[in-house]
Amino acid sequence: MIDVTVERVAHGGVCVGRADDGRVVFLRHTLPGERVRAVVTEEHTNFLRADAVDVLVGSPDRVAPPCPHAGPGHCGGCDWQHVALPAQRALKASVVHEQLQRLARLDLPVVVEPLPDDGLGWRTRVGFAVGSDGVAGLHRHRSHEIEPIRNCLIAHPLIQAAAIAAKKWPGAARVDVTAAVATGERMVAVTQRKGRQRQRRDRPFVTEQAVGRSWRVTGSGFWQVHPAAAETLVAAVLDALQPQVGEDVIDLYAGVGLFAGALASCVGPGGTIVAIESDAEAVADAEFNLRDLPNVHVRRGRAEHVLERIDQADLIVLDPPRAGAGADVMKRIAAIAPRRVAYVSCDPATLARDLATAMQSGMQVDGVRAFDLFPMTAHVECVAVLTPAGER
Repeated sequence: MIDVTVERVAHGGVCVGRADDGRVVFLRHTLPGERVRAVVTEEHTNFLRADAVDVLVGSPDRVAPPCPHAGPGHCGGCDWQHVALPAQRALKASVVHEQLQRLARLDLPVVVEPLPDDGLGWRTRVGFAVGSDGVAGLHRHRSHEIEPIRNCLIAHPLIQAAAIAAKKWPGAARVDVTAAVATGERMVAVTQRKGRQRQRRDRPFVTEQAVGRSWRVTGSGFWQVHPAAAETLVAAVLDALQPQVGEDVIDLYAGVGLFAGALASCVGPGGTIVAIESDAEAVADAEFNLRDLPNVHVRRGRAEHVLERIDQADLIVLDPPRAGAGADVMKRIAAIAPRRVAYVSCDPATLARDLATAMQSGMQVDGVRAFDLFPMTAHVECVAVLTPAGER
């Protein structure tokens, strides 16, 4: 056991303090300003990881976690259930600001904007791990161990998390459940523990509704997990890009085509949209979803490879995976020199790294918005706006 005074929040759902020997301690289940007693879970030469198990001096932002599976040694899915929702958003804003400042030398004001929820019942995709005993649960923090659960309070009611947890899944390694709130459809995919790891699905896709269109989303096709996320991000991207009739657009990491579909009506038949995606199922979904839009062209391939064959675009939107776009993609975007770029990111560290590359390559960052798409967790979604350097 160690007693630690918590100094500040850090990236990844932890706070930072110092042990008596001067080593940095990354602490879960605490808040800045608190004094806690903690159990060390990992020990390294220069730092420790620990779980706060007793609050000696508490923060006014501390609340009782609504879920019995949240807490030291239990489910690792929710980082901030012990924190009031407004304070959660303030912590996330601090993390985004710190990452931008440290990695990109950007000192920008950041406010994490709320979505219409009370922090629970929002998650429309949940992956349940299954133990050798056939019991489904969720992974513990930084562990392959499974926390058996009675329910998941952040899961949308359509997921039926309690029913998944109550059922035995013999021979399964994983159960993935996807729900489409607008249509009420639900898809369950089971991955077997042995053999070819083949997935069995009760249906091949769900149908989402957003921006006045229907969207087919198969098992691996990407769709945001918060019911309000699609509309929120489309509005933010359109505000960032300010598309005009006749402009040409590149949609990188296009998924099932959400941004391409929303932008098509903005640029009109005189503009063209190239939607680039590497996943085969997502490409098939995008082609199906955008089949009525003759000015949208879907191309399968890695973003950096397809971009090599594109010399001009007025606008670019990119929504890369958590690992970010990378230096090659950001340098190529800067070489194309679009009028405006909207970068949608689910990780402030990789966003900051990519923005630094873009600025070194002749772009400037005109602003960053942040959205609380993942309440109770440390995750936050950002939309950054880039323009050619010197243009305001």
